[in-house]
Amino acid sequence: QVQLVESGGGLVQAGASLRLSCAASGRATNYNAMGWFRQAPGEEREFVASISWGGGSTSYATAVKGRFTISRDNAKNTVYLQMNSLKPEDTAVYYCATGPFAYANTESADYSFWGQGTQVTVSS
Repeated sequence: QVQLVESGGGLVQAGASLRLSCAASGRATNYNAMGWFRQAPGEEREFVASISWGGGSTSYATAVKGRFTISRDNAKNTVYLQMNSLKPEDTAVYYCATGPFAYANTESADYSFWGQGTQVTVSS
């Protein structure tokens, strides 16, 4: 089993920055890719960003490309999502996830383990 715990969410104004963290524990996850997804009220969960196990490959949703950066520190079993130039439409619960693959997967159905989520609210 893998446990994922997100942190770093909050309420900010448009244009501000936040950094989300996701700490993994349990079965070793250093060889697994990690992903960030988000879900706004009344909307389906959507892909935000993912990173390969080694950190050398990343994928981003079009809506966040150029504003968000995903990174990982395998020594700390932690993945980060740096979010800059936040917009009201970025408001959502953000989830980190991992699965039994090494590449930067964008498909939520492929991910096996999920965190409880952290709320990000961006006011205009």
